[in-house]
Amino acid sequence: MVMELSGYGNLSSGRLDATFAALADPTRRAILARLASGEASVNELAEPFAMSQPAISKHLKVLERAGLISRGLDAQRRPRRLEAKPLAEANEWLERYRRFWEASFERLDALLLELKDGESKTRQSKILDSKVVDSKVVDSKVVDSKNLNQKMQGQKRWRSSRHGKLKGTNPL
Repeated sequence: MVMELSGYGNLSSGRLDATFAALADPTRRAILARLASGEASVNELAEPFAMSQPAISKHLKVLERAGLISRGLDAQRRPRRLEAKPLAEANEWLERYRRFWEASFERLDALLLELKDGESKTRQSKILDSKVVDSKVVDSKVVDSKNLNQKMQGQKRWRSSRHGKLKGTNPL
């Protein structure tokens, strides 16, 4: 079952489907790459591939049905040539989605930048908050953590001296 899309600006859907189906195979993409440099016979196109001529002919028929290549007439030779119109249509279809994704990525970049700026402000505020937390209130006086540590070490020495470990030291 195939749904027909209407109102979505689809380029002749069947031809676009055939183009993408033809491009799905790496052998056919290689054939198109070769034909981009100029027309070639079936034998010339088959040369780089390790496959039979009937297999190459099947690939060429798929490309012809998609309108990506055409068959010329040159005496006994029937060279194939690249047809640009179906590729241009596929490119046009892809271009719309590229613009959509670029706009989406730009919005994501802006959001990430906004979050990063907010995070750095939050980090700065946490640093300021941590400086306030490092200050302790001792005997109704604000003493920074360094002085508090010195005072606590002095108290340890005083307690030790009371137990006979450090005699003659005054904690304060």
